[in-house]
Amino acid sequence: MTKTRFTLLAAGLTLAAAGMAHAHASFEVDNTPTEETFKTVLQVPHGCDGKPTTEVQVKLPEGFVFAKPQPKPGWELEIIKGDYQKTYDNHGTKVSSGPVEIRWKGGILPDEFYDTFVIRGKVSGFDKETVLAFPTTQLCGSEAKVVWDQVPAAGEDARALEYPAPTITVTLASEEQAQGGHGAHPAGSGPVGVGDLEISGGSVKAMLPGAKVGGGGFVIKNTGSIDDRLIAVESPAAGRVELHEMAMENDVMKMRNLGDGIAIPAGETVDLKSGGLHLMFMELQKPFAEGDTVPVTLTFEKAGKVDYVLPVGAAGGEAADHKHK
Repeated sequence: MTKTRFTLLAAGLTLAAAGMAHAHASFEVDNTPTEETFKTVLQVPHGCDGKPTTEVQVKLPEGFVFAKPQPKPGWELEIIKGDYQKTYDNHGTKVSSGPVEIRWKGGILPDEFYDTFVIRGKVSGFDKETVLAFPTTQLCGSEAKVVWDQVPAAGEDARALEYPAPTITVTLASEEQAQGGHGAHPAGSGPVGVGDLEISGGSVKAMLPGAKVGGGGFVIKNTGSIDDRLIAVESPAAGRVELHEMAMENDVMKMRNLGDGIAIPAGETVDLKSGGLHLMFMELQKPFAEGDTVPVTLTFEKAGKVDYVLPVGAAGGEAADHKHK
């Protein structure tokens, strides 16, 4: 194995207030279709018997490949590389080795707070539904640690384990989805929730060959009593994703980039769709094709981050057609 090491010099560590539904280390989103890029968001809810966490180690299972961890200010990042058991295709290149363990070291996460540790990779090589375990170790200085590595036996409930490993369930597309059939509902495109927000009704417009930008949207319902704001959207399918608005100005339809995000008032529903508020996908790897899916990560000012999957529908509509300079 080889090790790659670098240190972030930025000071400080952003901590979120505690509010976990359970005390186990777990993933924020725990399922994904195979052959998709997936972002594991590991939630670390506490330290070791009151001691602060100073290191987080995550072992990557076979089939989670081409991994890239997200650096954290104040933590040193160590990437341990090794051989895969199989060979995987990375945009036409055969790859048989890569990151097999990620370690964040030298930071301080007090017991009274929780934080997240993020790794993006591709889930590949599965021909049946499979549960992937990511054994995780929390070190609290040199005197204490918590090891989350227990995997349930067949038929056993993971909730009965004292130290269950974080897992994701890899699902398979139906035959209709695999063939890009009409009426298919891509896995992961159902409603998802984060905080008081519910995201549903997502879609992206298919693109013509040679098109440079793609458009899409979804519906956000704020069931809480506090205003929120969608401040950023990311996708592995695009170099960047912008929040746009189209509106009539002096009898002319104009488009503008909403750099300060989109407000989600308390108790209201905001619809991102063609001709109004919408997403624009820039610097695409390839045009979106009908029947595909586009994974996105949404960042809200108060609710935080959540992953969502947008199905690609038929071409057409203003969001897909209007031009950007």
